[in-house]
Amino acid sequence: MTREQAINYLTNLGGTRQNDHLVTGDGWKATLSTQQEPVGPSYRLTEVTITWVGPPDIVEPVIQRFRLKAFRAPG
Repeated sequence: MTREQAINYLTNLGGTRQNDHLVTGDGWKATLSTQQEPVGPSYRLTEVTITWVGPPDIVEPVIQRFRLKAFRAPG
């Protein structure tokens, strides 16, 4: 999944895109970062990491819904 896809999923879950690395929702914040990871001698994948901030009772349901969307993602 690309960072852009992750941002789209988060906005579909009620978040508001603040910039290319931050999506905020009602009581939660998701910060996205990317890093190139080597796969074999000549290929690199872009890894997207999301850091979640907010009370567990608010963040946990958003994470669960995000996981379902990400799991069904094509690719």
